[in-house]
Amino acid sequence: MGEIADKVTAKNLDGNITEVLTNSAEYGVINQTEFFDHAVAKESNIAGYYVIAPGDFVYNPRISATAPVGPIRRNTLGIHGVMSPLYTVFRLTDAVDGTYLSHFFKTNGWHGFMKLEGNSGARSDRFSIGDATFFEMPIPVPSSSEQHAIGSFFSRLDNLIT
Repeated sequence: MGEIADKVTAKNLDGNITEVLTNSAEYGVINQTEFFDHAVAKESNIAGYYVIAPGDFVYNPRISATAPVGPIRRNTLGIHGVMSPLYTVFRLTDAVDGTYLSHFFKTNGWHGFMKLEGNSGARSDRFSIGDATFFEMPIPVPSSSEQHAIGSFFSRLDNLIT
């Protein structure tokens, strides 16, 4: 993963971005207020939150029935927002197609690495893996044209289903 993505470390220090986002296993990256029906984060406390751009990916360590090691989802909202520092935010290099990787993370193909290298934290609903280890995750990276074809295929399939 470290060869195709960089951790986002930019924080909302000036407070210019007030759109607080969260990463739900079921819905992906979504507005936090809409998801929880109320503001969980207070505007006065979001200076330490990571700035997330359109296309960035977010790992949420919260374990659920549909995300046994936590979900990784892409920001497809088309907006900048801020994300809790409890999450890992990363941005792709040009080496990989975002749509391809988004579909890869909807599979369980990366769960084995996580289960081998991480563990359940002190809280039973959280998964724990260090950033350095997380970015050692092996990601299959076929040719650019194959990535595009795979991503397009699964996107079309998703559109047929929904």
